[in-house]
Amino acid sequence: MQKTLYLFASGRLQRKDNTICVEGEESRKYFPVESLRDIFVFGEVDLNKKLLEFLEEQEVIVHFFGYYGNYMGTFYPREHYNSGYVILRQAEHYLDPERRLDLARRFVKGAMANILQVLRYYQNRGKELETFIEAITCLAEESLPRCTSVEELMAIEGNARRYYYESFNTILAGTPFTIKERSKRPPADPLNALISFGNSLVYTKILTEIYKTHLDPRIGYLHTTNFRRFTLNLDLAEIFKPIYADRVLFSLVGKKMIGLEDFERRGGAYLLKERGRRLYVQEFEDKLRTTFHHRRLKRNVSYQTLMRLELYKVEKHLMGEQPYEPFVSRW
Repeated sequence: MQKTLYLFASGRLQRKDNTICVEGEESRKYFPVESLRDIFVFGEVDLNKKLLEFLEEQEVIVHFFGYYGNYMGTFYPREHYNSGYVILRQAEHYLDPERRLDLARRFVKGAMANILQVLRYYQNRGKELETFIEAITCLAEESLPRCTSVEELMAIEGNARRYYYESFNTILAGTPFTIKERSKRPPADPLNALISFGNSLVYTKILTEIYKTHLDPRIGYLHTTNFRRFTLNLDLAEIFKPIYADRVLFSLVGKKMIGLEDFERRGGAYLLKERGRRLYVQEFEDKLRTTFHHRRLKRNVSYQTLMRLELYKVEKHLMGEQPYEPFVSRW
């Protein structure tokens, strides 16, 4: 089974025969290239063109993050699976306002359904969350169906997220973590820093999975396609952030695995230290390896596999084979 290689320490990344060699100040480790799905680089790592050529041949993506975990960019090798037919269908659905709105609405519908599942889980465990559940349910059942533009969809999704993040104070009551409002650049408090770090992992994990499909990551539907970045992974991430990133966050804080000492303040920004990033990544990977019974497939699948399956569903929607229905977690 392929895995993700996380590099936190500084050093050198190079090819050694058919392995990836990670060389630090005091150690040297080798990883068979066929065992790697992707590489996440957090430390100051040197690499060369020879390595990049090798990674391109082996279809290994490299994601780069700043020293404190902010996403910087991706080495996205030459596409091996892109289909001209699928890309044309992607473009058709984007350029047709009605079809774009339909698909974007489905992403938001899935995101809000998974947000509600998270809230109901904690409500069933004694948290007073009825106000938030009612507000988001109203948006999902009354406002969402009436949207006539992607901009309206984004506004409704933003309102739902605002209620959702406010609920974190109730879910995490009794811990030192609180949030006044969502702030991204920079994170204004430790909880915002945790949210941003987890979301970045979800964005990049989905980007890796898109690379293994016929889809082009540059054509999104909820997030506007432009010259700046990948957008399809941002669309899919809306569905998975509540059941991947947020569940990991609640677990780490609830078990007191991460505390305020794992953050550093620089100016107005709170940044997650290396120990906190390592803990988060370990919990995140444990989550992705977890299996559950898939109702439609009638077999157990991992949360890692689930992302690829969701992308295949998007492909079928674009090709007119089957309308896309987002995955909704039972918990």
